[in-house]
Formats: sequence, structure tokens, C-alpha cells
Amino acid sequence: MLYITLAIIAVTAIIIYTQRKQIQNLLKPTTNKKLAPVNTTIFDLKIGDIIQHMGIDWVVEGRLTYQEGAYYWYEYLLQDKDKIAWLSVEEDDRVEIALLEPTNQLDVSKDPPPELNFAGEIYTRVDYGKARMTRTGITMKRKAEKCQYFDYESTDGKILSIEIWDGDIEVSVGEKISPRSLTILPGDGKTVYRD
Repeated sequence: MLYITLAIIAVTAIIIYTQRKQIQNLLKPTTNKKLAPVNTTIFDLKIGDIIQHMGIDWVVEGRLTYQEGAYYWYEYLLQDKDKIAWLSVEEDDRVEIALLEPTNQLDVSKDPPPELNFAGEIYTRVDYGKARMTRTGITMKRKAEKCQYFDYESTDGKILSIEIWDGDIEVSVGEKISPRSLTILPGDGKTVYRD
């Protein structure tokens, strides 16, 4: 009986040792750079990265970095087939993300008023100023080194953005979204929709 017990203990020890070795081999870091983990965040998206949101796979086609004094924020040009959107990312006391789509349904002057009516909603200006920027990739008509910006919010949380670039006025409308609603998939650093 003692021999059987010792044999069972020995076999169990060999099985445990073999399984641990197999697990250790699986967990060893790989030297293949393609399999290395990528820690991309919404603050450092690259051209070609994929942003999944509400069933849409948006491709990052461009990036604008805005600077006003010591404060920075980012806008990424996203594209899904023929659809274009801007992902706005900023961090003040907390991270705020908005998804906005360009619209040509609102005529505004080069001196936007404190309050706007758009699509039956009243938007109140919450911020404005001038910013410098740097760009990467495709940024549509946003090519100047400086722009004026005017940010508006409606009572139900929708947002409207007006930017004036060397006289060109661009209007985008959308809403704030939760960072948790986004899934980031790393791309290959190349544009998908443009050559």
C-alpha cells in the first residue's frame, strides 16, 4: 500500500511539474515584434488604428494636436467608407471624449453668437479661443497653423463645434461619449482610404 501511495505522489508531482513547464513556456515573452503587446490609448492614436464604436469600425486617417498656452487636446479624423467624423479627446479635470460629424446645415458668421439654434435645439457657447496646432495624416481643410474655436452645448448634452481656419468655417455636431464605449485596435501606421 505504501508503494502505491508513493507511486501516486510521484506521478502527480511529474504531471504538475510538466504542466507548469508548459505554462511557463507559453508565458515566455516572444521575440516576434508583431506579437508584442501594444498599449495604445485615446491620447496616442496613430494613422491606421481602428476605433470601434456602436458597431462601426472607424479608421484613424489624421490627427490634429491643438495647443492653447500649456493646454493640449486632440482631434482624430475618422473614416468608415464614405462617412467622416472627428473624435475629440481632452483631459482637464477628467477625460472628455466627443464624436462629431461635419455638417453644412448651419450658416454662421466669422463671429459666432453666444447662442445658436440648430436642428430644433438651442446650443449655448461654453468655451472659445484661439489655438495653435500640429497635424499628422489627413486633416481635410484644417491646414492653417492657428484656428479660432467656439464650443457649444445643448441642454440635453449634445455638442456643436465651430472652427475658423484662415477664413474657412467648419461646423461639426455630435455628442460626448464614454471612453469605455470605444475599443482600440492597433493599425499598421498607414492610411486606409487615401493614397
